[in-house]
Amino acid sequence: MLRVYNTLTRKKEEFQTLEPGLVKMYVCGVTVYSDAHIGHAMFALVFDIVRRYLTYRGYEVRQVINYTDVDDKIINRANALGVDASELAEKYIRDFRRQIEVLNILPATVNPRATQEMPQIIRMIEGLIGKGFAYPAKDGDVYFRVTKDPGYGKLSGRRIEDMQAGVRIEVGGQKEHPMDFAVWKASKPGEPAWDSPWGKGRPGWHIECSAMNLSHLGEQIDIHGGGNDLIFPHHENEIAQTECFTGKPFARYWMHNGMLQLQGEKMSKSIGNLVTIDDFLSRHEADALRMMILNGSYRAPLSYSDDIVDAAERGLDRLRSALKPAPAGAPGASADMRATLDKQTETTQQTFIEAMDDDFNSSGGLAALFELVRTVNTARDAGATDAELKPAQDTLCTLTGVLGLRLSEKKATGGGAEKFIALLVEVRAEMRKQKNWAMSDLIRDRLKELGVAIEDSKDGTTWHW
Repeated sequence: MLRVYNTLTRKKEEFQTLEPGLVKMYVCGVTVYSDAHIGHAMFALVFDIVRRYLTYRGYEVRQVINYTDVDDKIINRANALGVDASELAEKYIRDFRRQIEVLNILPATVNPRATQEMPQIIRMIEGLIGKGFAYPAKDGDVYFRVTKDPGYGKLSGRRIEDMQAGVRIEVGGQKEHPMDFAVWKASKPGEPAWDSPWGKGRPGWHIECSAMNLSHLGEQIDIHGGGNDLIFPHHENEIAQTECFTGKPFARYWMHNGMLQLQGEKMSKSIGNLVTIDDFLSRHEADALRMMILNGSYRAPLSYSDDIVDAAERGLDRLRSALKPAPAGAPGASADMRATLDKQTETTQQTFIEAMDDDFNSSGGLAALFELVRTVNTARDAGATDAELKPAQDTLCTLTGVLGLRLSEKKATGGGAEKFIALLVEVRAEMRKQKNWAMSDLIRDRLKELGVAIEDSKDGTTWHW
């Protein structure tokens, strides 16, 4: 039985959907004002893995991932560059779409944008005002009354009294309470604005996601996801707005991924300690980033370093090693070896599902796959034929595909490169005969830098991407 850790209850719970066989999942997306970094890719990869596994377990997944395309950061950046805010947002939306395609992230069912949801946003604010949960201020802003919501703070585990401590009370401000937050902001010169019953303005960040949820998934959903930096205030405010508006529980499971860290700090544009997605892809294959995430728990922070990337790439090479064909003229494995291979194939499937059913324990799932790899490679060395290896290799490809890995794809495309690689392998073999180990090692190491793995055995030398 699949169990999922729920941030709201702070425990793992049996996964049960609102509608049989259907998962409605909303994931908070990126604010598009500059180049996306690999921390942004982490949330997208985590919830892609979740989605793929739910699909494998037989669910239909309706996934919504939004773009925040109107925001203070977008406006400030556009003004600094002297460009239109909508043009800036459009550029980074195009870039992010290209990047997630390269990262093999499945496209969401829908990618709504805040600027395209204004009627729903305004209707929701009107509804909150009508129920007494929000109030218009004299300056054209509209605020949500946190004290009106008895459950405010339940997601983050904070109390209003504790949150209020140290909050600066604005002199002559329009808020009734220091913790009240804006659901509508009056327009300022040089900012994009929309007509509303409270004058020209634009929505607050939190109300955007609540409205997009309602518009595309309805009043109640199964999973609400995002980075754990969004728990407060963004998701806390979302759950308050939505439940006060609908009078119903919002999301059954709140899932949050840990942050990607560089030198011990969260990767952040404001700090400047980041590696952009394009920077990463210029130096590494896309699946290395996915492998890094799979190697740990999605809820834990993930450190980024060259050593960790290298380990991920070695893991990919190890998985790919099981897909090598049997040597020409392989005599066939013994009956005991074939039975061991069949048994390990069956065990791997069971162990993989057991691990992933435990809150998407991908590192446990990988451990099961590496056991299968070891058995496949042992069987090949023991003389197994391609036909004998195929069921296990097919299982490996299926289960790694569930995780979104692409083992059958080469790191590079060759054209005529294969012939030159084969020639270099032949030259290296001659160097080894002459005991010219320095030149032999140089060829091996330089080929490795180009994504080519060399393997020596008693039957000779082989290579693979």
